[in-house]
Amino acid sequence: MQINVGCFYFIKDSFFDVIEDKELMQNKENGSKRPCYFCFRSKENNEIIWFIPVSTKVDKYKKIYNKKIEMQKKLGKKLSVDTIVFGYVSNTYSTFLIQNMFPVTEEYIESQYIKNNVAIRLSNKLQKEIIYKANKVLGLYEHGMKKIIFPDIDKILKQLLK
Repeated sequence: MQINVGCFYFIKDSFFDVIEDKELMQNKENGSKRPCYFCFRSKENNEIIWFIPVSTKVDKYKKIYNKKIEMQKKLGKKLSVDTIVFGYVSNTYSTFLIQNMFPVTEEYIESQYIKNNVAIRLSNKLQKEIIYKANKVLGLYEHGMKKIIFPDIDKILKQLLK
C-alpha cells in the first residue's frame, strides 16, 4: 500500500491482537472507524511507519498541554510542548498525540481515511510541525527519556521486525 505523508490511515484489529500494549489507543467499534492516525515513514527504517493518534477531545488535551507549560514556567525553561500538537483535520480542530505514537508495518494498515471520495490531508505547515516534533521526541526517547512516549515502542519495534 502506498503511504502518503500528510494523510490519515486506520489500523487493522489484528495489530492490537499481535501487539499487546495497554498504552495503545485501541480501535473502537461503533459503526465508524476510530481512531484515525496521522502517519509518516521512519527516517531510519523504511519498513516502519509512525502512527500518531488524532483526537477531537481538544479540551482534555488543552488542560494537559497547559499543565506542561505551567511546569516549564516554574522551572524557568523555554516554553515548548512537543508531545501534543493542535490543528485542523478536515475543518475539525483536533489534537495530535505524539506522546501516544507507535510504529506499524504496512501489513497492519487497513485503509486510508477517505471522505467524500477525497483523501483527508493536513496542510503542509501542520505536517512539517508534527513530523519535526515527532522526530524530536523520538530522539529524546532514544537518548533515555523513555517516558516521553507512552507505548513501549522498543518492544513493538522488536515484535514488528522479527
